[in-house]
Amino acid sequence: MGPVVAETKTADAVRILRRRLAEGGRRLRVHGWAVVQTSVAAGLAYFLAAFVLGNDQPFFAPIAAVISLGLTIGQRGRRAFETSLGVALGLVVADLLVLAIGTGPLQITAVVALAMAAALMIGERTLLVNQAAISAILVIVLQSPEGSFSPDRLINALVGGGVALAINYLFPVDPERMVRRSARPILQELAGLLEEIAQALESGDRERAERALLKAREIDDRVRGFEEALAAGYETARLSPTRRRALRHLELYAGARTRIDLAVINTRVLARGAANALRRGDRVPAGLPEAVRELARSVRALAGYLEGDAEPDEARRHALRAAREATAILRERHDLAASVLVGQVRSEAVDILRSTGMDQASALAALEEAAGRASEVG
Repeated sequence: MGPVVAETKTADAVRILRRRLAEGGRRLRVHGWAVVQTSVAAGLAYFLAAFVLGNDQPFFAPIAAVISLGLTIGQRGRRAFETSLGVALGLVVADLLVLAIGTGPLQITAVVALAMAAALMIGERTLLVNQAAISAILVIVLQSPEGSFSPDRLINALVGGGVALAINYLFPVDPERMVRRSARPILQELAGLLEEIAQALESGDRERAERALLKAREIDDRVRGFEEALAAGYETARLSPTRRRALRHLELYAGARTRIDLAVINTRVLARGAANALRRGDRVPAGLPEAVRELARSVRALAGYLEGDAEPDEARRHALRAAREATAILRERHDLAASVLVGQVRSEAVDILRSTGMDQASALAALEEAAGRASEVG
C-alpha cells in the first residue's frame, strides 16, 4: 500500500501544480497590459519628477503612479484622484508636525493618527485613508528632524497621479478582450465540471463526483474576477473615446453576469447531489448523465455566443434538451434523490437560457414547453 499511496500523492501534487501554473498563466494574460501600464507609469513619473522638474528625491512620483494603477483593474480614475488627495493630506500633516515635534516612535503614532483623521473628514474610502497614513510615515522616516517643509514631495505625488491618469485614458486596456479572457475560463471549467459529473453518474464513481465538487468550489474566485473585469471594462469603454464602441458587446456579458454566477452555484449543488447519491448507493436514473452532458454542450455554446462567434440558438437548444431529458426521468422516478437532481438540471437550464438574453417569463415558457413535449413522448 505504501508505494501506491505515495504514487497517488505524487500524482495529486503534480495535478495541483499544473492547475496553479495554468491559473497563473491565465492571470498573467488577463493582467498583462496592466503590468505594462504600471511599469511604464512608474518610470515616466520618476523621469518627469527627477529630470524635468529637477527634484532630488522624487520617490513619491513612482509610488503614486503604481498605487494609482496597480493590478486592480477597476475604478482607476477614482484611484488616481484618491491617491493624489491622500498623499497631499499625509504630506502636509506630516511636514507640519515634524517641524513642530520632531521625529520618533511617538511622533509617528501621532502623525499617522492625525493624517488618517484628516482623510476621514473628507471621505471614508480605504485607499484615501491608507495613502494619507503611508505618506505621513514616509515623510517622518525619510526627513531629518532639522528638515523644513518642502513642496517637492507634494508635486511629485501629483506628477505620479497625473501620469497614471494619462496612461490609463490614452492607452486603455481593450475592455472586450479583458472581459472575454476573464469569462472564458469560467465557462470552459464549468462545462468540464458538468462533463465530469455526467461521467461520475454514469460510472457510479463517487470519488470522481467528490473531486468535481471540490473543483466547483474553486470557481467562485474566478467569478469575482470576472465581475471586476466587467466593471473595469465598462469604465474604460465609457471614458475612452477609442473604446466606446465596446459598450454594446459588454452588454451581452452584463446581461449574463448574474446568471453565470447562478449556473456556477447550481453546478456546485448538482455535484454535491451527485456525490451524495453515489455515497448512499442510490440508483442513478438512466437519462440523467446525458441531460448533464447537454448542459455542458449548452455552456460551451454560450461561450461562443458571448464572444460573438455564434447565435444564441445552439445554447438554447442544448439547454432545453437537457431540461426535456431530465424531466422525462420523473415519469419513472419520483423519489427525493431523483427529484433534486432533475430540479438542478432544470434550474441550470433556465440560467443558461437567461444568459442568452431571454427574460424570465420566456425562459420558463420555453422550459415548460420542452417538458410538455417530454410528457407527450412518454
